[in-house]
Amino acid sequence: MYRLPVHAVIVGCGRVGAELADALTQRNFSVSIIDKNPAAFEHLHPGFGGKTLVGPGFDRDILEEAGIKEADVFIAVTNGDNSNIVCARIAKEHYGRRTVAARIYDPRRAQIYERLGIPTVATVAWTTDQVLARVMPPSEAILGTIGSGAVVAIGVEVPDAAAGARVSELNVPGRILVTAVTRFGQTEVAEPRLILQEGDFLNLVVMRGELGKLSEHLASRGKALRV
Repeated sequence: MYRLPVHAVIVGCGRVGAELADALTQRNFSVSIIDKNPAAFEHLHPGFGGKTLVGPGFDRDILEEAGIKEADVFIAVTNGDNSNIVCARIAKEHYGRRTVAARIYDPRRAQIYERLGIPTVATVAWTTDQVLARVMPPSEAILGTIGSGAVVAIGVEVPDAAAGARVSELNVPGRILVTAVTRFGQTEVAEPRLILQEGDFLNLVVMRGELGKLSEHLASRGKALRV
């Protein structure tokens, strides 16, 4: 069963970093945020109750003071691609954090980073909602509602078990529809015959009542193919 994350470490306290800190705090996370510039913390919403640390996000003493060893989520959103990927790799490879995301300015690098197992979002597409969709379970990753609210738009990463399934095999008429697939930083309308790969990111339209079962449904598609 999915355990709701409780602690997040964010590197970079610009507009996006501050918005993420606020959004995660509202979801009952404890949050530590790191930035080299003390003035950057002025972007944080008034009343922010998390921890702020001054220094580079790849400094292991600072990361450990930020709680990296206990972090469920790590997000690097500085204004430099190299800094973000170095921080993300340290979090993933040295500290073994499973949910890691990095901001990039050059979408051509996305393929390299995602092959390292680090989800990325190019600057042109980066929003608070987009990164939350990559680090939260479906029930917490709603990007928007349609009509009365019974239908929601969400984004989820393809579970490893569903790699190899076709888009059509994930769709459930009247309940779940994959609308677009992002692969290596490029997003395209979902073709029913497209075979999904590890690291793909899905945009879906889902009946709200299906959210609690969505992760299990997606994972079951790949397993069903191998039976």
